[in-house]
Amino acid sequence: MKKVNYSIALSVLPFVVSCVGQSQLGKKLEPTVVTETVMYDTDDPAIWINPQDASQSIIIGTDKDTNGGLYAFNLDGKIINKVLGLKRPNNVDIEYEFELNGQKTDIAATTERETNKVKLYSLPDLKEVGEFSVFDGETERGPMGISIYKNPKTGEIFAIVGRKSGPNDGYLWQYKLIEKDGKITGKVVRKFGKYSGLKEIESIAVDDEMGYIYYSDEMFGVHQYYADPKKGNEELAVFGKGDFTSDVEGISIYPTSANTGYILVSNQQKDTFNVYLRENPTKGRIVEIPVSTKESDGSEVTNVNLGAKFPKGVFVAMSNGKVFHLYDWRMLEERIKTNMK
Repeated sequence: MKKVNYSIALSVLPFVVSCVGQSQLGKKLEPTVVTETVMYDTDDPAIWINPQDASQSIIIGTDKDTNGGLYAFNLDGKIINKVLGLKRPNNVDIEYEFELNGQKTDIAATTERETNKVKLYSLPDLKEVGEFSVFDGETERGPMGISIYKNPKTGEIFAIVGRKSGPNDGYLWQYKLIEKDGKITGKVVRKFGKYSGLKEIESIAVDDEMGYIYYSDEMFGVHQYYADPKKGNEELAVFGKGDFTSDVEGISIYPTSANTGYILVSNQQKDTFNVYLRENPTKGRIVEIPVSTKESDGSEVTNVNLGAKFPKGVFVAMSNGKVFHLYDWRMLEERIKTNMK
């Protein structure tokens, strides 16, 4: 997931935490837009904000298969570009203004599970601009989750990568993205992250502004660490334990100010999203929102005004059926306001 650092005027509500029972969840939200279908199996989305015209922003999504691909959709859900022939691309994330060949280049990074690589593409044209192998020397490789962190102070850009399976500690590796011979590559800078051993770790999200990494330890909970490798590998918190039917999955972060907002986490088998306070997720789930996605394990959100259809941003979630669902954020905001007591 990638939270875009664009500021907009949003009201911040007073929060009082309460638990919401299943009978109070209400009607499932219906998507504003459903994308055109991909060939095999959608998995994870990211959102690229067009700096000239936000209404022309693009959803980037993976199609997970041995002969899968990376797709670009417009905000009407139409496929406008794609890269095919990728070897089981899993998750994708984006970052802005990587200095490449003397030019600031927006990039998308996707894990390619069957080749043990991260592949990088320029945006919005999806031209390949680099790759690097991950988890070199390890028995357990198979990259799945990825999120990109840009240090707000130094401008350094890092990829945090997870894998299909790994050790009880050091499950995630963090790579600094650098230019070499006119291409982007990655240099490992730390190995961190506890793992329960219950299932796997896939979804990873970074909050650049607040400096945190979150990742879903399926069937366990959500772990929180510092994003800056110089701040060490101490685990800061675990939240969401007991809030999920089975798998803890896709993570998205919606800011309402520099240090407030919501963290949305997919309750995959229940077809809901659990919502936590960005400023203190350990206070517990504040709302559970039922959606129309099926078995969603990848999601993304932005608070940027994307035009008349999505004036407070869009929430994008993968769904079975080879599609992504796009939800007008105002629907989720209304559900949050209604259900919080």
